[in-house]
Amino acid sequence: MVADATPNLPDITAQELLAKVQTAKVDGLSGTVRSSADLGLPVIPGLQGGEGGGNQITDLLSGEHTARVAFAAPDKARVSVLDQMAERVWTTDGKTAWAYSSSDREAVKLTLPAHQSQPEAAKPESYDPQAVAKQFLDAIDPTTKVEVSGTEEVAGRDAYKLRLVPKTDQTTVGSVTLAVDSKTWVPLEVTVMPRTGNDPAIQVGFSSVSFGVPAASTFAFTPPKGVKVTEEKVPARKTPAQPPKTLKPEKPVKPSGDRPTLIGEGWATVVALKGVKATGNGPLDQLLANARTVQGSWGKGKIITSKMVSALITDDGRVLVGLVTPDTLVAAAPKAPR
Repeated sequence: MVADATPNLPDITAQELLAKVQTAKVDGLSGTVRSSADLGLPVIPGLQGGEGGGNQITDLLSGEHTARVAFAAPDKARVSVLDQMAERVWTTDGKTAWAYSSSDREAVKLTLPAHQSQPEAAKPESYDPQAVAKQFLDAIDPTTKVEVSGTEEVAGRDAYKLRLVPKTDQTTVGSVTLAVDSKTWVPLEVTVMPRTGNDPAIQVGFSSVSFGVPAASTFAFTPPKGVKVTEEKVPARKTPAQPPKTLKPEKPVKPSGDRPTLIGEGWATVVALKGVKATGNGPLDQLLANARTVQGSWGKGKIITSKMVSALITDDGRVLVGLVTPDTLVAAAPKAPR
């Protein structure tokens, strides 16, 4: 006889569970997060390996990682990523933030202005199941089917499974499942499945978790002896930042400066950048050499695809990327600013 480990929880509708997830608040938590990513991204020569554990961007988009995380409301957070024989730390106590790499033997100390205590560098969202879940919850629109697909146990806690299924065929995302704690309503795990294949493209979740408030000393940081420390001060914002609550713009959103442009809506959202310079013999050029060529009234470019991510690199230096099909990128190209 094999015991059924599926928790027996009270029935709940998808809309009720969705409302609880979106309003969930806890005063603090700590635990261990495990993440894995297999987006099918091609290997770019020159961006893999090397001293110091390799390129951090390509590193976070592939492979498996373990992080210790802690949070205390309203402005304290710590993430320690455990690499092979190395550690990366981001932490803030509300007044000061630190970013530290043991392999580089370097640390950056940020002095924070009042009411701006969680800079992006101090709380990497890649290792926060709540933040990852929110990105997908913000993309919910009428083209998304939402359902409760069962229950499971995550990190020793009973959880409901909230499943989001895009109805559009413009995205490469097959489904997103959130394991939601049945007591705190906090997402404990996020699993992203591609439209094709049986293995998760992204999975981020707690292997252990406690909802007690961590001690204040958890968020303090003292750089080890011999570490190079760079001190910076974050300027105060004149007006509070107001990012879009959903990825559903009526027309392309064009932030000021060199920030990306958002084209499309919901699951079919495309991020567009401009001013990308080709070197003629760099790693990107090597990758583009065998890529498919596309063209239209917007110009000419190359398409790079994987099981989840598609990118269009135009001859005039624009890049369009998203969890979308190649045809969706080509359709968005005329709207990308030059």
